[in-house]
Amino acid sequence: MEERPLSRSATLLIYCPDQKGVVAAVSSFLFQHEANILHADQHQDHDLKLFFMRVEWDLTDFNLSADEFRQHFTPLAERFEMDWSIAHAEHRPAMAVFVSQHLHCLVDLLFRYSIGDLNCYIPFIISNHATARELAEFYKIPFHYIPSPDGKEAAGKVAMERAQAELLAHHGVELIVLARYMQVLSPEFVRQYPQRIINVHHSFLPAFTGARPYHAAHQRGVKLIGATSHYVTEELDEGPIIEQDVARVSHRDQIPDLVRMGRDLECRVLSKAVQWHLESRILHYSGKTVVFD
Repeated sequence: MEERPLSRSATLLIYCPDQKGVVAAVSSFLFQHEANILHADQHQDHDLKLFFMRVEWDLTDFNLSADEFRQHFTPLAERFEMDWSIAHAEHRPAMAVFVSQHLHCLVDLLFRYSIGDLNCYIPFIISNHATARELAEFYKIPFHYIPSPDGKEAAGKVAMERAQAELLAHHGVELIVLARYMQVLSPEFVRQYPQRIINVHHSFLPAFTGARPYHAAHQRGVKLIGATSHYVTEELDEGPIIEQDVARVSHRDQIPDLVRMGRDLECRVLSKAVQWHLESRILHYSGKTVVFD
């Protein structure tokens, strides 16, 4: 993997009730502690009367450590009723990738990872098929084959997820990416990683379900196909949307063309979602997201 230059910056994500003085207070706080602001963005939800902010600053002359920042910033956050988090660019979180038999999203992610586009560390790949083993070996990433239980036997599902959870805990995984992992995660598993599991799927839902959605869409003569990346919640494929994209379909396009376009869309929206999450560009609230792109 190519080493990206270490960035000495920190990013603060905030949301709170919309009110006067938030931007001034945050900017003044950073100025008082010798921060050089690199990027700042904000958004207002007028219906819910909420304010959102992302600010990134250079740490070269910043005079607060991580612990000192929390101590000094907490009174300001409490005054404005902020929900906030801070991330440092030099921290490379551990990101696990789950995959089944379709490898296009995994290939795309591993290439981006190998050239340093994703600021993370991939300690392993998990699959319920052996298909991705050679790809993992090519990128020198440990591969764990954990097969799905036969049928819908509950004990087998529990054992499968227990084995996965042990690996995740051992490596301190902070983000899980489902790169076309065709297994439904249990509510118990999902609850352990709130807003830390990202999935991708085609956007034919709920019109075309089942194992052959492209065939069904082609039969109906669809004119647009798309893909959606989202955070995983206990409600299947209903989590907060991070990114979507579409492609126009012609009457000349056949099923293989739709499948190819769908693969490209899935790769693009998943990689964007993962990159934005790693760069602390996403705020989740009320079942949806603000993405500072």
